[in-house]
Amino acid sequence: MAEYVEQKIIPVDIEAEMKKSFIDYAMSVIVDRALPDVRDGLKPVHRRILYSMYTQGFTPDKSYRKCATTVGDVLGRFHPHGDAAVYESLVRMAQDWSLRYPLIDGHGNFGSVDGDPPAAYRYTESRLQKMSMEILQDINKETVDFKPNFDDHEMEPVVMPSKFPNLLVNGSVGIAVGMATNIPPHNLCEVIDGISKVIDNPEITIDELSVIIKGPDFPTGATIVGRQGIRQAYRTGRGRIVVRAVTEIEEITPNKQKIIVNELPYQVNKARLVEKIANLVKDKKIDQISDLRDESDRDGMRIVIELKRDVNANIVLNQLYKNTQLQETFWVNMIALVPVNNKFEPRILNLRNTIDYYIDHQKEIIKRRTQFELNKAEARAHILEGLKIAVDNLDEVIKIIRASKTENLAKEKLMEVFALSVKQSQAIVDMRLGRLTGLEIEKLENEYNEIMKKIKYLKEILENEYMVLNIVKDELNKTKEKYGDVRKSQIIAEEGEIDIEDLIEEKDVVLTMTHFGYIKRLPIDTYKSQKRGGKGVAALSTREEDFVEDIYITSTHDFILFFTNTGRMYKLKAYQIPEAGRQAKGTAIVNLLTLSPGEKITTIIPINCFKKGMYLFMATKKGMVKKTDLMEYENKRRYGINAINLREGDELIKVKLTDGTKDIILVTKNGHSIRFNESEVRIVSRNSIGVLGVKMKENDYLLTMASYIEDATMLIVTENGYGKRTSLSEYRKQSRNGKGVFAHKITEKTGKIADIKLVNENDDILLISSDGTIIRVKVSEINITSRKTQGVILMRLSQDDIVVSIARIENEDIEDEENTIECDNNGLIEKADEIDEADEIDEADETDEADETDEADETDEIDETDETDETDEADETDETDETDEADE
Repeated sequence: MAEYVEQKIIPVDIEAEMKKSFIDYAMSVIVDRALPDVRDGLKPVHRRILYSMYTQGFTPDKSYRKCATTVGDVLGRFHPHGDAAVYESLVRMAQDWSLRYPLIDGHGNFGSVDGDPPAAYRYTESRLQKMSMEILQDINKETVDFKPNFDDHEMEPVVMPSKFPNLLVNGSVGIAVGMATNIPPHNLCEVIDGISKVIDNPEITIDELSVIIKGPDFPTGATIVGRQGIRQAYRTGRGRIVVRAVTEIEEITPNKQKIIVNELPYQVNKARLVEKIANLVKDKKIDQISDLRDESDRDGMRIVIELKRDVNANIVLNQLYKNTQLQETFWVNMIALVPVNNKFEPRILNLRNTIDYYIDHQKEIIKRRTQFELNKAEARAHILEGLKIAVDNLDEVIKIIRASKTENLAKEKLMEVFALSVKQSQAIVDMRLGRLTGLEIEKLENEYNEIMKKIKYLKEILENEYMVLNIVKDELNKTKEKYGDVRKSQIIAEEGEIDIEDLIEEKDVVLTMTHFGYIKRLPIDTYKSQKRGGKGVAALSTREEDFVEDIYITSTHDFILFFTNTGRMYKLKAYQIPEAGRQAKGTAIVNLLTLSPGEKITTIIPINCFKKGMYLFMATKKGMVKKTDLMEYENKRRYGINAINLREGDELIKVKLTDGTKDIILVTKNGHSIRFNESEVRIVSRNSIGVLGVKMKENDYLLTMASYIEDATMLIVTENGYGKRTSLSEYRKQSRNGKGVFAHKITEKTGKIADIKLVNENDDILLISSDGTIIRVKVSEINITSRKTQGVILMRLSQDDIVVSIARIENEDIEDEENTIECDNNGLIEKADEIDEADEIDEADETDEADETDEADETDEIDETDETDETDEADETDETDETDEADE
């Protein structure tokens, strides 16, 4: 005990000591390990890795070096922690699915999006990316402070100059003590544009800024659903962002579909996702999936989910969004270290705070770099001034040097005689004799003048903050030009959010639909007018055996009503249909509408708005017709609405928009036609069947329907490219349910009727063939003939090619009801975009029998006495128009 008598024992309160020690530990973790610096967006370990590689010369212009070299150097010089922490951080900076703009160029196995671990650091190699040099640029120009390392043997940078906003561009994830950060990555171009806007307009608000910086841009792409979470994160620093995988639906057979997953939400492990889907199928929580496979390769991601027969792919997709990571939530928590009085504090930052701190950092970098260059320039000017004195007094200088016994005595004498500094006198005695030639003396003078100009410019920068900000902006824009790219993550509006229609330019466009259901939007001027009989231009590149079926002229702000062969109606705005190039195949319609397997679009109607007093007149393949008020179709439901009830084996083939007073013209495939007034068809509900419109022979079916237009002519085009115009006066009005009259002379040479259009003399016509060729022909070049002729060649076709559709490019002389609804404040119905979840399944459409009484009309025989037109059959042998063949 004697040895402890002289020692002093200090009592310590265990609770106070625990608090103090834990706070010290917590702050150490927060400041030195887990949170990024707001100025360069780097944590200490990332900063040390980059600086170590830079000082070792592992730059982009050098060869790759073993990662073990970098890890060892970082551990030995800067980072007194485990090697696993350093290597894992290095690996993450090299993964293009982890960082939006990787900072390290990795060579070897650096893991995969499936969660596979990287190879050991003794096998992998790395070097700095070119973009990392922007972070390290000017670090040797006293732009940032340095501090001693853990053992005081080295100096390491406190922060990087960072010539681009790395915190926002690459984001950051970290868990500290009592707090965590989760900052999403952004697009470099958008962030730099936003910073430039803040420099130009310091009063800009966060809402105005978010128009430029649209939202996160994840390295794995995917789709961000909704803007509200983005706005909240930008305003408060915290928010909830829903990210959804990019998928498309493809048809395997007419009644079987598959889902293709091309992009996953950020930080989702692909292997675990596939395993999760497989478990859902195994547990029969999702039992509509027949096959699941991962077809991903080096060219991209591709997960294939095959569905069972007659399963709606959109319903399965919604189940997958709900139960798997195909839809994930990214919780934004923008916490970073902020410098305050030479210390660092963790703070929650909004978008504007983050940008302001970065701009302040860059201003300091520019000023410190300018001061460094100014000091260097002034030092050089000082030397040049001494050399100029020596040149001006050359003989005396030589005399002093020759008379001096030592160099030090010579320097002292020069300083005394010419009032020079030590550095100037040293430069004079070190000057070579070759510098005394006339040319070298002139160079010396020019160098001095240039140095003085540079000094003046550098001083102006230090005195003018406006110049500093312009330099910041110019350097950022140069970085943007070198490394900027397009956005990977698309942002779509969530249901119920503000419509973006006001941001869409209203202009005329062309919509095309292929046989296999690919739709696209093109500018109206894509096609040039050509002469009749031309070859046309290729309209699009389709998949094998696909061809264009329909083409429509509309406006970007118009509603597009889609009617299917099963009698359902779907609705979109024209701008919601993706625009594509002339050679692109377009987007599968099943990715825009929730179509059932085997369901095909048969009619597309562009309209300005929904208005009372307008009607939809429908015709089916078996000759049934129906008229329903347009207002019954105003609601938009996720799975469409029932447009007409169909008998077994029947299909909806055409729908027209009318005002209730028009004459309707029906044309069959074999060339028969009937004209009657739509007043003969009473108005019924959406769920009715309708009445008979035309009687047809057993081998015939209703091809199409048109509404009568005054002063128009009927253009009929056959499958083999023959066409003719006929005056509508030749189609006399009859009662519905008759046999009608002959509309075209069908021969083996002409082929059966492909399509009809009512046209005007000044119109142009687009003809579409099955191989995707489109030709534009002026209607005025097509002669008006009788309805019993076979026409002239409008389009020359290759072997096995046929005309499948025609479209009219309108002019002001003909008002097409499909496009001429005049909308006002009372007529425009805005409810079209509201989605009533309660009506997603339109049960009323399935059970409504209120109009079943219309079936009685199927036996309507009021036109049986109309046999007079059967004498038209005699015209089949009419050879009077055979001379039209000369037009070929």
